[in-house]
Order: sequence, then structure tokens, then C-alpha cells
Amino acid sequence: MDAILALEDGRVFRGEAFGHSGTSTGEICFNTSMTGYQEVLTDPSYRGQIVAMTYPLIGNYGVNPEDAESACPHVRGFVIGELSPIASNWRSNQTLPDYFKEHKIIGIQGVDTRALTKHLRSLGAMRSCLTTQLSEAEAIAAAKNSPPMAGSDFVQEVTTAKAYPWEAESREWTVPNASTGQEGCYIDLAPAKYKIVAYDFGIKFNILRRLRQAGFEVDVVSAGTSAKDVLARDPDGIFLSNGPGDPGALGDIHKEIKDLIGRKPIFGICLGNQILSHAFGGKTFKLKFGHRGGNQPVKDLRTGRIFITSQNHGFATDPDSLPPEIEVTHVNLNDQTVEGIRSTKDPVFSVQYHPEAAPGPNDASYFFQEFADLIEKSK
Repeated sequence: MDAILALEDGRVFRGEAFGHSGTSTGEICFNTSMTGYQEVLTDPSYRGQIVAMTYPLIGNYGVNPEDAESACPHVRGFVIGELSPIASNWRSNQTLPDYFKEHKIIGIQGVDTRALTKHLRSLGAMRSCLTTQLSEAEAIAAAKNSPPMAGSDFVQEVTTAKAYPWEAESREWTVPNASTGQEGCYIDLAPAKYKIVAYDFGIKFNILRRLRQAGFEVDVVSAGTSAKDVLARDPDGIFLSNGPGDPGALGDIHKEIKDLIGRKPIFGICLGNQILSHAFGGKTFKLKFGHRGGNQPVKDLRTGRIFITSQNHGFATDPDSLPPEIEVTHVNLNDQTVEGIRSTKDPVFSVQYHPEAAPGPNDASYFFQEFADLIEKSK
């Protein structure tokens, strides 16, 4: 079945549909990861977006439940160069087209994703329409008439309906090794040492796994939970998760987080970093085409060290809007945008990228231990 990807500026790409048929609109963005397409599909931060993968061959290792980052996929469409005709991996139990059929996601293959990516890098992210039903003119009109990402609140669509304790499998995978005494394929978890509350703005499962591996007992709460209710749980610390949409549209959340600053140690990731920026009185702005992939270079301004990081965000903190007590700790070496902040007054810090990866490098996984150290020091 033929499919069309139409951009709001009139650029059109044709290809072959797979998975579901129909029409979908959303902001088109690109991800440069070479693996991890299932983690991308199920990352709640992609709510409201159509994602193009720059790596040319997708679907070659299939889909499996263990690699999902949430209960369901969140992308509104998926754009690739070539769909693998086979799925070959011992962990796979479903092909990508079958997965898309099950969840009613439209995929398109045969697109010149290099040309698409260059177009978006030159002109910026824009609204788009992916369709098997409309003509080119109708698809362009649908893209133009779809809501923009700026001002959109998708957090309410992805947050948990009710609070719950994280009790799912969190052990780290490994390889049996007789010389070290490692008998199974999992590393046993140490007893939980700290109790924290994690705000779910669109939290990824691997963040919860990494928190548990770092010795945290985690209670997950919805995005609308008040500061009063969080403090009533008497946690040792508070975590602010990743999530989708425009951080500037979350005014009610900013107020609640502001009331928590100085009361408990706080650690934020991605959207959590931007929410903290607003809670401190700062502002955020929309990036031209965002940072999405596993190869973003970040410099720690405190040590001078460089890390390769996993990222997925379309907004960034305006450093000039931050008050004097907020220090910029990390910057992106590609465009010098803010990648981390901390308070010099209160036990609060955050990073714009993803130390839990999934997919991507693990260079920044030490932040979970830094959070534990901050809690210990605050006690």
C-alpha cells in the first residue's frame, strides 16, 4: 500500500506503508540511534510526534516485551529507509509490522531519510501528516491544520492514573562467569536503602530499573500530585522524570515542584530538568530540530570531562533566565545549550539527557549514585 509523508511547508515524501493504514498527524523529528527502535517507539517522550530513524535498516531484530520503555508505543507514525524482511533474534517474539498492526501505528518505508533529515536540520522541526488515504494536497493541508508542539501538554496523556510502588524486574543483565562466581544471567539487587517519590511525567521503565539498582525504593505518583501529598509520604528524595510536550505549558506542575525545593533532595531528568528550570523562575525555548539519539556530546563544566549521551528533547533551558543561585553544570558541545543545572543553595540538580540510556551509551549512569550521595549528605 502506498503512503505519503507530507510536511507543513509542502515537502512530500512517498513510500510504502506497513503496519496500520489510515491518517496521522504530529511533529516530525529524527532520531540518530543505530539500535533501539523499540525503546524509541515506547518512550512516552515521543507522544504527539512522528519519528524518522536515520539508520537505514530497521526491524531486523524484531520486538520483545522486555525492551519496552512503557506499556505501549507512543509515536504517531514511524518513518524509515528500509524495513527488514526478516526479524532474527533469539529474544524476538514479534515482527515490527505485526507490532504496528496490533497498536494501530502507521509505518512508511522507502523514504529517503537522509534527505528528510537534512531538510529538518535546515528548516527546523515542523508539523507533518502520514497517510495512506489522502492526496498530497490534502495531506499538506492536514499537516498545516494540526496543532503545534509549542504550547502542547501531552503529560496528562501519559502519566499514571494512580500511584504505585515500582516492583517489576529490575535486575541488571549479565553473562555467567565461573571465575567471578556469576552463575545466572542477572545481577542480584542490593537491599533498598532510600525511599523516594518519582513523579511520572512520562517515565521510562529503565529509569525505574536504574533507580532500584542504585538502592532506591520507588513510589511512582501522577503528574498532578501536590507537593503536600508528596511530602506526606515522607520520602528521602524526589525524582522528576522525562516526558513529552512543551515544558512551558505545565504551569500547575511548576508551582508544586517549586513548593518542594528545599524540602527534600531533588533529581530531574529531561523534562524534569526543564520543569525545575521553570520552578526556579527560569524559561525554556523550542530548539530548531531537537536532540534525539545516542551520540550527543556533553561537557561537564565542573570537571572538563566529555561524555557521549542519549537524548530525546525538543526544548531547552534559557541560561540567561536562571537566577544567580542556579549553576549551569553541563552544556551540549554541538550547540552550547544547557544540559544540566544545580542549585548552590538547595540539594537539587538535574540533567537534560538520559543517564539510564535505553537506547544509548551508559557514560552518564553515575548520576543515580550522585542522587544517593546527595540524599546521604542531606541527612
